[in-house]
Amino acid sequence: MLKKILSVTLCMAFVLAFGQVNAQKKSGPTSYSNGIGMRVEFGEGGALVGFSAKHFFSLHNAGEAQLLFGSGATYLDLEYQYHAAIPNAAGLQWYAGMGPALAFYKGGTDLYIRPLIGLDYKINNVPLNFGIDWRPTFRATHSESGSQFTAARFGLAFRYAF
Repeated sequence: MLKKILSVTLCMAFVLAFGQVNAQKKSGPTSYSNGIGMRVEFGEGGALVGFSAKHFFSLHNAGEAQLLFGSGATYLDLEYQYHAAIPNAAGLQWYAGMGPALAFYKGGTDLYIRPLIGLDYKINNVPLNFGIDWRPTFRATHSESGSQFTAARFGLAFRYAF
């Protein structure tokens, strides 16, 4: 656990130290192009904590990669997100998307399909971004229990935005 905390701390320090070199303003619904930070996921099935990296490919289209740890497994998520501004709410936008995730357990690997819908907020003139979303999960598993659907899954993201 100490190694994971140290890895997160070193990664964040690197991004904060060298990310300012590439900082740039964007116009449109979001004022950042990239975000790197921490994601916490919680709900039915336990809590997960790990890294989050987000990149806008265009004005409305973003991708997010996550490496999460918890519940006896390591999770790798890749998501597509469609973003749109919320009128009269500077820095706030809604998003919807979907993506696959792999969970690596001692006993094998599970595949997840995860639709999501949420809110993304970038603080004006501050390089911080926050996200909150609902992310129900469809699991295809190798175990005897078969596939499973979990509706009560939620996520929080805290990122350095540049």
